[in-house]
Amino acid sequence: MFNFDEARFLAIQAGAVTLASSIDQAVGGLLVDGADSVFFLGTGGAGILMQPALQLLSHRSAFAAYSGLPAEIVITGHPRLGRKSIAVIPSISGTTKESVAALEFCKRRGARIIALIGHADTPLASGADFALVNFAEDDTSCESFYLQSLLIALSIMKHRGECHSYPLVVSELQRLPALLVAVKRAFEAQAERFAESIKAEPYHILTGAGSTWPEAFYYGMCILEEMQWIRTRPVHAADFFHGTLELLDKDVSLIVFKGEDALRPLVDRVEAFALNHTRKLAVFDSANFDLPGIGTETRALISPVLLASVMERVSAHLEIKRSHPLTTRRYYKRVPY
Repeated sequence: MFNFDEARFLAIQAGAVTLASSIDQAVGGLLVDGADSVFFLGTGGAGILMQPALQLLSHRSAFAAYSGLPAEIVITGHPRLGRKSIAVIPSISGTTKESVAALEFCKRRGARIIALIGHADTPLASGADFALVNFAEDDTSCESFYLQSLLIALSIMKHRGECHSYPLVVSELQRLPALLVAVKRAFEAQAERFAESIKAEPYHILTGAGSTWPEAFYYGMCILEEMQWIRTRPVHAADFFHGTLELLDKDVSLIVFKGEDALRPLVDRVEAFALNHTRKLAVFDSANFDLPGIGTETRALISPVLLASVMERVSAHLEIKRSHPLTTRRYYKRVPY
């Protein structure tokens, strides 16, 4: 595969799923200690990647689950955030300014902190009650964070008697890293063709629903906007027909992410409409990817993981075709803000 380090990818994603035992031990202890709520408090893209786990708890558990913008919550607070709360704070660097401030705020409120980080010797690691370290970089962090936060949600449900399939799901996730490499390899030619087809597009609408909506949001904001300086409009499929549809015409690019959970029909509706109104429709459907040995329940949980993996292949080709490296920035970590 083009510009792809298979050994590095496998090590990072295997590292993520190997954290299952540590996550389960930490979560179990916190619940025994009386934890009654969880807050997913990631900054920027890392926060978006926590959303499928939040959705899982919101839809299938009675455990109180919340998300928030760290920069906002340190100003407004939250009435449920306190000594019985778990705060999950992800950051590859472990130094993200807003996330460090959120950690300090949560600790003052008595919350217990689980930090998901890429480096041990960092402010988030030293300040957390549980620092779960798995090295990752921008091109591998999506899958890693999706998996780690999913494992947190599943563990909460397991300890509450709400996920009897926990052992099976976790065992299937252990197989996933190698399967993702096979998915990437099978998708490589399609990724190159799609990158070629969109290399000159100035604007994209991206949509999804359920667990694929965060990936649509993430790919638009963090990849196309931040890393390629392309204007985008991520919109949830349920909101597409309440404004954004009026921007669609035959020459507007629409990128659709379809998953395998209960909210797939919302995306089907957008796709059906778009087929008649744009010639630049691209649909990426997690159901099209072969995952031997992975059951229906697990597949429904990992749709964003699959989509993140194949879109990384698109990004790898896009940066070359546009002569714009994914690492090029105007402002991010370059100027004060």
